[in-house]
Amino acid sequence: MGRGIYNYSEIGKLNKALLHRPGAELEALTPDTLKKMLFEDIPFLKVSKREHDDFAKLLKDNGVQVMYYADEAAKALSDPGVRREFFNDLFDLSKITSQGMREALEEYLMAMEPKDMVEKVISGIKRAEISTGKVTSLMDLIEGEDNYISEPMPNLYMTRDPGACVGEGINIHHMHFEARHREALILKYIYKYSPDFAKDGDQIWYDLSDSFSIEGGDVMVLSRDVVAVGISMRTTILGAENFARNLLLRSGFKKVLAIDLPKYGVFSHLDTVFTMVDYDKFTIDPMIEGPLPAYEMTLSGKGELQFRDMKDSLNKILAKELKLPAVDMIRCGGSDVLVSQREQWNDASNTLAIAPGVVVTIDRNYVTNELLARHGLDVKTISLSELSRGRGGPRCMVCPVDRDDI
Repeated sequence: MGRGIYNYSEIGKLNKALLHRPGAELEALTPDTLKKMLFEDIPFLKVSKREHDDFAKLLKDNGVQVMYYADEAAKALSDPGVRREFFNDLFDLSKITSQGMREALEEYLMAMEPKDMVEKVISGIKRAEISTGKVTSLMDLIEGEDNYISEPMPNLYMTRDPGACVGEGINIHHMHFEARHREALILKYIYKYSPDFAKDGDQIWYDLSDSFSIEGGDVMVLSRDVVAVGISMRTTILGAENFARNLLLRSGFKKVLAIDLPKYGVFSHLDTVFTMVDYDKFTIDPMIEGPLPAYEMTLSGKGELQFRDMKDSLNKILAKELKLPAVDMIRCGGSDVLVSQREQWNDASNTLAIAPGVVVTIDRNYVTNELLARHGLDVKTISLSELSRGRGGPRCMVCPVDRDDI
């Protein structure tokens, strides 16, 4: 096989990426479940699929090999023994305690072809689909919330969050919200068993069994030496520390920068307010400009994690770490506060670099897009009128697996 996981930057030419094409799981959303499932509104599935296909085509047209969650998971779960191992983990995360129900679910899913089975797991399994045949628990009699035994995964098309490929290894994240834990489980089996995803020797820096949450929208590979991690509403201090310790002990990275974000509003992840788009250029939400706290994590000579308050502005910190005289911080929405707030709501900062200075953005953020173009960037726009209802943009929708060095 070719190169597996290889990701030493945010901006190197993107060669291979993992996506999830949305499916029936979106039609499981109702007004009553929106908040729990982290949506603002219910996307129209037909249009959502078309938007995602257009996005994937743009990537393919620019030389990106697109891998899909369902396809890679089906390869990973082609062996019946691996499927049974997966079911056991899935039922545990779904809190299915009835032995009779677990046996009935396994029989139901084992009868499907692997890809059909994966799509069913993602779209959710309703109580009415399963007959246990025997009663071993109240779970066999009482219908669960929303009539689902195993709930759908409508957030999965935001593939950035369940995992992050860093260097020649991967994080399998402990997601903040319980509704998303099973997304990371699927990724773990892709990493372990898909023949086309990772290669022998690709490491795991973080596992979903860890006690502390961390998510991919908070992880940025700034260079071969430095990784940034946001301390956010969804990534904890201890999650960031455990990731930094594992990465620095077992890889060639020298430093992890922890950037402390506000814990409210649109600041769910670092990449909702800040992304790298070129060698010396970043997009930034004007609301976080100024004294954004940043801290350095490195290893001592004894291999212990040590910490330092960096006490400087973010632009100066970035210039120093990237060994540049200065960096250009491009304010989303420019100087107009109302424009900035409107376009930030529509993920103007959630920019995906597919090569140095070549970025994918959302078309409706036209003020920010014009600013990016004036700063010399090649801006390729997509429409996300439906998919953006899941609160994310182009960077959220892609898990980069392989990038060129820069």
